Amino acid sequence: MSFTLAIVGRPNVGKSTLFNRLVGRKLALVDDQPGVTRDLREGEARLFDLRFTVIDTAGLEEVTDDSLQGRMRRLTERAVDMADVSLFLIDGRVGVTPSDRTFADILRRRGKQVILGVNKAEGRAGEAGVAEAWALGLGEPVAISAEHGEGLDDLYRLLRPLAEDFAERAAADAPEVDQDLPEDLSEDEAAAADHRPTAKRPLQIAVIGRPNAGKSTLVNRILGQDRMLTGPEAGITRDAISVRADWMGTPIRIWDTAGMRKKARVVEKLEKLSVADGLRAVRFAEVVVVLLDVEIPFEQQDLRIADFAETEGRAVVVAVNKWDLEGEKQEKLAELKEMFDRLLPQLRGAPLVTISAKTGRGMDRLHAAILRAHQVWNARVPTARLNSWLSAMTEAHPPPAPGGHRIKLRYITQAKTRPPGFVIKCSRPDELPDSYRRYLVNGLRDHFDLPGTPIRLFLRGQGDENPFRERKFHTPGRLRKHLEKKKD
Repeated sequence: MSFTLAIVGRPNVGKSTLFNRLVGRKLALVDDQPGVTRDLREGEARLFDLRFTVIDTAGLEEVTDDSLQGRMRRLTERAVDMADVSLFLIDGRVGVTPSDRTFADILRRRGKQVILGVNKAEGRAGEAGVAEAWALGLGEPVAISAEHGEGLDDLYRLLRPLAEDFAERAAADAPEVDQDLPEDLSEDEAAAADHRPTAKRPLQIAVIGRPNAGKSTLVNRILGQDRMLTGPEAGITRDAISVRADWMGTPIRIWDTAGMRKKARVVEKLEKLSVADGLRAVRFAEVVVVLLDVEIPFEQQDLRIADFAETEGRAVVVAVNKWDLEGEKQEKLAELKEMFDRLLPQLRGAPLVTISAKTGRGMDRLHAAILRAHQVWNARVPTARLNSWLSAMTEAHPPPAPGGHRIKLRYITQAKTRPPGFVIKCSRPDELPDSYRRYLVNGLRDHFDLPGTPIRLFLRGQGDENPFRERKFHTPGRLRKHLEKKKD
């Protein structure tokens, strides 16, 4: 990415609509209700041959106190400081308002480079607003219709020369998952595999959980700055947003997500969109931190969130927040571990860490647990060791014999990693019961030290390669006729 563009302006002038238009996907929430966007959101934008990072911001409001609107304004001002270019958007149908004049003065003082855009300028209704925008003193206004995609060529004309002045920046890549491995993986290849996070490919983390569990406070603690909105109001975060940082020496890209509530309580349109946005963030992550509130842990929605992360094949770390408020810590910890093992057996062995996002207690343990979960998620096991293990497992507990014919497990190899996936060649794979599958998965988890990470087990039939195996030819004449017909 060559530069960073921050889209700023009053609420409901179409910033998120333009953001979605530039990134080519509906990543930002859009609604007629003002003030939908509350956090800073980054995306990879494409405008003809330009590639750049675009930031969608909360609506600027003339509030400077510690209210929600005041904190939103401070976040937007920080985005202006971070960006190389600010696109100040006004509503062409409304015209220049006193607030627009105030914010134009702020941008002149703070912005490194400001482009004035007049949105909703399609047709005659917006022409007056475009002419009036000259009075803001920010240069030539660009008439845009974010809804219909008009005026983007003029925006490109202004951005093109600016892009040449900025150094290239690495684009944030989606995580690599389900990586294929060779069947004859050796001990040396397994030992040499290095998936440690780097600045080019940072460790991608998603923080998910119910509303008001402290997700944004935790992300701010990790980042060392108030990047996310926090406060006593439940559900402040509505978008899933990502930020790059260096956390205790580890390059990371962290996703903060909207709080997920029980389906019956997701009644507003915005909250429905937010839950879907948070679930999408899980798919972008490598490690998912399921954040629980110590006062109400492991509610049904918490279990669904953790199960969704496991189903998506992501490494999972369970963090219990607000631990500083707990009085009987030893008794509570024992209770939490018992609930975890009983309610989430599919994540047996996953890290359970107690933290206080507010005070910073336990952050070192959380960091270590995330790195360990990522390491296990990337684990590689040589084929020779796997087959020795399989022999011992089948000897200790032979597979069942449906119909009097015992299922034979002949061979196992690791086919994938991120998460670990194993293929077993066997007879009659469809008849192997789920209970024996669980026996094998638990054995893999225990023997090869793969706690908590999702394990995929694939069963494949072990038939010969004879193309006529399924056909019965009783005489040489019939076989000859079949071959001649096939040749014709």
